[in-house]
Amino acid sequence: MTTTTGTGTTGTDWQAWQQSWDRQQEWYMPDREERFRTMLDMVEAFVGREPRVLDLACGTGSITARLLDRFPNATSTGVDLDPALLTIARGTFEGDDRVTLVEADLQDPRWPERLPYDTYDAVLTATALHWLRSDPLTVLYGRIAGLVRHGGVFMNADHMPDDTTPRINATEATHSRARMERAMRDGALDWAEWWALAAKDPVLAAPTARRFEIYGAHADGEMPSAAWHARVLREQGFAEARAVWASPSDTLLLALK
Repeated sequence: MTTTTGTGTTGTDWQAWQQSWDRQQEWYMPDREERFRTMLDMVEAFVGREPRVLDLACGTGSITARLLDRFPNATSTGVDLDPALLTIARGTFEGDDRVTLVEADLQDPRWPERLPYDTYDAVLTATALHWLRSDPLTVLYGRIAGLVRHGGVFMNADHMPDDTTPRINATEATHSRARMERAMRDGALDWAEWWALAAKDPVLAAPTARRFEIYGAHADGEMPSAAWHARVLREQGFAEARAVWASPSDTLLLALK
């Protein structure tokens, strides 16, 4: 997505890409903004209005953008491996000294060494860690516990289905599919369509190609229950952990160091 004048292209419209990403994500998660609002409510409650935040698997910087809008004196370190989404994040936050972006693989045991700080008030992530299977996620939770200061928090907003409620799950899934089909008829883009659009953009085409070399067409992850996440976070070094928000399909889980 580029801006143009009568003399030609003037540059990439990073806000347009951010908005396009948001709309695509909202197709899957209509309560996404409410989830972010609750996440930031909990940041303020536990660590105040000037937090040092680690935006884990930051993507385009959706959490960071909302964090800085609400708390202008916050600082954020965004970490991701996706070269296309990081390109959008870099374009969005260029020149903002409150934001540091780090390209790193969260399954690499040395990724914390690339961070600008040893500890953080809050580590936040959303719709990302289901890309990992349970064993590497357990290891990651231990590393996160080492990065959160005493009294700080980790929050993970993601799909955390409960396999003990199959009838509820099936009914919710049927309702969600119907909603998504209506939205698509109204022009909403799904995941594959959004990436096809990015692949045609002159600035994002090359990083998008690299992205699919890294990840392939889809993730080989898992989606354990909120109870599993809470238990493992406590085992890995957090004092308390529980859900602080939930929609029919998603959960925001908070762990206190």
